[in-house]
Amino acid sequence: MNDVFSGSVGLVQPQTFQCSDPLPLKSGAVLPAFSLVYETYGTLNADASNAVLVCHALSGNHHVAGYYDANNREETTGWWDNLIGPGKPLDTNHFFVVGVNNLGGCYGSSGPNTVNPKTGKLYGADFPVLTVEDWVDAQSRLADHLGVQCWAAVVGGSLGGMQAMQWTLTFPDRLRHAIVIASAPKLTAQNIAFNEVARQAILTDPDFYGGHYYEQGVVPARGLKLARMLGHITYLSDDQMAEKFGRSLKDGALKYSYDTDFQIESYLRYQGEKFSGYFDANTYLLTTKALDYFDPAAQTGGSLDAALAKAKADFLVVAFTTDWRFSPERSREIMTALVHNGRRVSYAEIDSVHGHDSFLLDDAQYHAVLRTYFEEVVL
Repeated sequence: MNDVFSGSVGLVQPQTFQCSDPLPLKSGAVLPAFSLVYETYGTLNADASNAVLVCHALSGNHHVAGYYDANNREETTGWWDNLIGPGKPLDTNHFFVVGVNNLGGCYGSSGPNTVNPKTGKLYGADFPVLTVEDWVDAQSRLADHLGVQCWAAVVGGSLGGMQAMQWTLTFPDRLRHAIVIASAPKLTAQNIAFNEVARQAILTDPDFYGGHYYEQGVVPARGLKLARMLGHITYLSDDQMAEKFGRSLKDGALKYSYDTDFQIESYLRYQGEKFSGYFDANTYLLTTKALDYFDPAAQTGGSLDAALAKAKADFLVVAFTTDWRFSPERSREIMTALVHNGRRVSYAEIDSVHGHDSFLLDDAQYHAVLRTYFEEVVL
């Protein structure tokens, strides 16, 4: 259903792909079968040449655009709805867009909070550790199911951008364009450190129970809250924090206690509390490990040039000036390696005050870049 007047794809509903074939994982483990929850927007054309895969970041999911409840659009709208829809930069009048919840996710795809067929209980900590390569392998099975032999484009921000890169290496003939936004060819030691602190917050929560907290009827909410608070600090720029919060006091005066004095403290606690109410701690652990492990150049002696030599797609690489989590220098590493391989690559560095989260926002310059590129993809 299209709600053309508002530029929305309208009411949407998730679907489930059940794969009964085993999926070997990079760790050596094998999933005997798996499910992926996904959504689609727009119409697949006769030769299936207009399909675009959207890969989500750490806490994302399959609900990319549209809404679930017309009476509550604000709370049920997809996380990239400002980008995807009729007349929007990724125009569903031209493209068939697919959003998928990755393996290990907590929104219905096979993961820690789904049933392990061997035990009849929820997997919990027994769900195997995953990599970006595993996600791409599973996504390729979904593409087969949808009848998509070659994606017009694979697009993602942050961890989603890593998946787009991996598609060009695992299945170089199955996509024409890769759109890598606010991403990196691998994590720095500092980024791995942030992830480890977040994981330790969860692992040391007394309610974690070694990952089998479902059986105890509890949630390691304190650890998950702290992990999210730490993450939010890295997603925002210092300038944005100063502009939005500064040193503003929550109640107009200092309390001389360990309660929330400053607005930024209140904001972080609110974000942490909200996140701990809907996201799964085991999924957070799995996803941050996949982030840490991603490093295509590890197989080529550290040479990103050699690693990306397999790629055949054209690329758009986008970075944001105040993104210190995945800085523009990291995007330029990708661009340089592609140029050295003779690939067609466009690069845009967007001036933004919003830090890493810029890729999620409705920025006119950023969206103009994407709109222009997707118009070329249509051709």
